[in-house]
Amino acid sequence: MSTTSSTSNASSSPLGTAVSANSAGGNLINVTSIVSQLMSVEQIPLNIMNANIASDQAKLSAYGTIQGALSTFQTAMAGMSSASNYQAIDATSSNTSAVTATATSSATKGYYSISVSSLAQAQQLEATGQASESASIGSGTSTTLTFSLGTISGGTLTNGQYSGASFTPNGSASKTVTIDSSNNSLQGIAAAINNAGVGVSASIVNDGSATPYRLVLTPIPGSANSLKISASPGGDSAITSLLAQDPTGTQNLTQTAAAQNANFTLNGVAVTSSSNTNTTAINGVTLNLQSTTTSPLTVSVTPNTSGDATAIQNFVSAYNALHSTIQTNTAFNSATGTGAILMGDYSILSIQNQIHNVLDTTVGSTGGSIASLADAGVSLQKDGTLSLDTATMNAAISSNPGGIASLFSTVGTASDNLVSFSSSTSSTQPGSYALNVTALATPGSTVGSVNLNTVNDGVDGVGVTAIAAGTTIQVSLNGTSGTVGLAAGNYTATQLAAMIQLSINSSSAFANSSVAATINSSGFLTLTSNIYSSASNITLNNGTGTPVTGALGFMGSPTTGPGTDVAGTIDGQSATGSGQYLTSSSGNSSGLKIQVSGGSTGARGTVNFTQGYAYGLNNLLTSILSTSGPMAAMTTGINNTITSIQNQEAALNVRLAAMQQQYTKQFTALDTTLANMNSTSTYLTQQLANLGK
Repeated sequence: MSTTSSTSNASSSPLGTAVSANSAGGNLINVTSIVSQLMSVEQIPLNIMNANIASDQAKLSAYGTIQGALSTFQTAMAGMSSASNYQAIDATSSNTSAVTATATSSATKGYYSISVSSLAQAQQLEATGQASESASIGSGTSTTLTFSLGTISGGTLTNGQYSGASFTPNGSASKTVTIDSSNNSLQGIAAAINNAGVGVSASIVNDGSATPYRLVLTPIPGSANSLKISASPGGDSAITSLLAQDPTGTQNLTQTAAAQNANFTLNGVAVTSSSNTNTTAINGVTLNLQSTTTSPLTVSVTPNTSGDATAIQNFVSAYNALHSTIQTNTAFNSATGTGAILMGDYSILSIQNQIHNVLDTTVGSTGGSIASLADAGVSLQKDGTLSLDTATMNAAISSNPGGIASLFSTVGTASDNLVSFSSSTSSTQPGSYALNVTALATPGSTVGSVNLNTVNDGVDGVGVTAIAAGTTIQVSLNGTSGTVGLAAGNYTATQLAAMIQLSINSSSAFANSSVAATINSSGFLTLTSNIYSSASNITLNNGTGTPVTGALGFMGSPTTGPGTDVAGTIDGQSATGSGQYLTSSSGNSSGLKIQVSGGSTGARGTVNFTQGYAYGLNNLLTSILSTSGPMAAMTTGINNTITSIQNQEAALNVRLAAMQQQYTKQFTALDTTLANMNSTSTYLTQQLANLGK
């Protein structure tokens, strides 16, 4: 009875199955199981924290995906923000075997009739044949060869030799090559000339004769680039007799091809070019002359609208890709009855609304009727995507090619063809702004006082200026100074101007500036800077040789003056002039910068300025994706939340570890107590049983 009673008490213990009725004194309580069950309850807050972290990390991943899609969309918009993507110009020739053409976006559109009568050609000079191309020529005495380029005129040409001709230097600086014992073979001479950069190409031709090796010299093309070669006195006689070449005197080389310019007519106007590649006849167009023509050909310079269509298609595709990514992460799936991780997220919905607000606006038009996406065939569908009606798009492009550029990019157009849009700032508002010019920009200049048409006049009645060998002048141009060498020779007024212009412009000291040299109606030499600005200036001073000023000077007492800046107003507001550029400083046009390249003072029409969809979206996305924008704020907030929860988890884990240790200690003690009580119960039961005996 007593044993049964003991067993019954054990089995009905509040600890349930964790209490054993082992009367042998073993563990009566499964401490590990009890503590585990109790800790499972205590860990419920920790499980909730882990679930919250997992949810936040999933949101963080979704935000990252959307941020990447926004960044991709912004890249597409940035590429569409430049007007140059839309304003392509094609140049097409009706006879590509005679003339080919290419055009820039600034090309003057139109149709041009061209006839080519001659191609530019380089002079070709051939030396006497040699038995060997590697054998030494002469004794190796150092000989300096001076190469000069100029125009051969007058006289007659017989068997490759001139008689009675004159040679006028073209104004380019003469170059020298030294031949000595290290390079006095045909191979060495050719290499020395090619390496010296004298503007002459040297090659060796084998004609198959007994003395087959001939040195051939070819200057750059153009009638002003015939060659004169002078050998230094006391040099090697063999080198001198082989290479010295004076079109007006001794000629040791034979001319096999004469230098000549290209000559063609453009819409009936005669054009001469020293090269077969001409970039000046048609503004913004490069003409490549291939052969002469027997009948006129046509070069068509027309807009290329393929970039417009591509831009619109790319815009629709880029937006739809972004929309798809946002929908994937925010939409409700009616089939599964579940929502995406960011469904109802206010920040993402706000970003979508901001993008839609830009798409819903109408941009100002620079002309024509294209002022909204709908005008270009783009419409917003019920599902949030954009669709493109290609028929409407093609009609819009055909009727107003420039309108597509204004629809997407930042564009400014002027009603005056001598006024052009340069740039704008974030302060510039779309609109049409009146321009008034009170002063035009001018370049710095200096004007001589010597009539070069009569100075040193000869019997022919033409003024001649003599420039001595070794003459240099000191030039100050737009704040930069340098020494410029002048080619020796006798020059008419026009020839002197050309020589001085070429000498200054070819000087490395003035790589960023240039001058135009002309003879005015009084016969005075006039030098004008290429820069239109109050910082523009030019002065000439004496160096060595022929003086610039004085009794024998070619400038006399020059009059010099700095340039001036353009001045005027934009939209009736004050504007700042810098060179030819006028920048608005106030009002809605603030920051609008335009170039006035000529014309007259007074009212100069209007400048229309627009900021298209790509421009607006690019600016919006820059704000959204910036370090202070909403995407950064959202990701920072979630990361901070995750960090806070992780800190709470760490503290809770410390507390749970202590709690588990306490539970284990308490139930182990209870188990020991119960074991002792069970042992005592067994002893008493045994004693009571013996007492009955």
